[in-house]
Amino acid sequence: MDNRLTINASFLPHTDSEASLAFYRDVLGFEVRLDVDQGAMRWITVGPAGQPDTSIVLTPPAIDPGLTDTERQTIAEMMAKGTYAGIVLATPDVDAVFERVQDAPDVDIIQEPIDQDYGVRDFALRDPAGNAIRVQQR
Repeated sequence: MDNRLTINASFLPHTDSEASLAFYRDVLGFEVRLDVDQGAMRWITVGPAGQPDTSIVLTPPAIDPGLTDTERQTIAEMMAKGTYAGIVLATPDVDAVFERVQDAPDVDIIQEPIDQDYGVRDFALRDPAGNAIRVQQR
């Protein structure tokens, strides 16, 4: 019996499904795997080409019906600051990815490529919903 775990999907909130779709597809170059639009609820699954078992699911924020209005407001405020959700991506050439994405429309670069004290070269940006994204060289 094989009981190893893998990461299949991570969820990130979106505030504008079209802007998030354009960012992950056109700026980051991910393929769209699923786009489900049920009116007020639209989720989009994207992921890197050649890695069908690893995905990011973009969903509306605070969809849990048990959340209070105060909790929803807190989530919205955290998203606006880029402190609610985030993800780390990896690439063999972080500088090439930075060159490709830095001039794309609506890209919010928050840190240019840097060699970190902990041995990783990376840069940081935010997606249209404010989610923090770090791109590391691996």
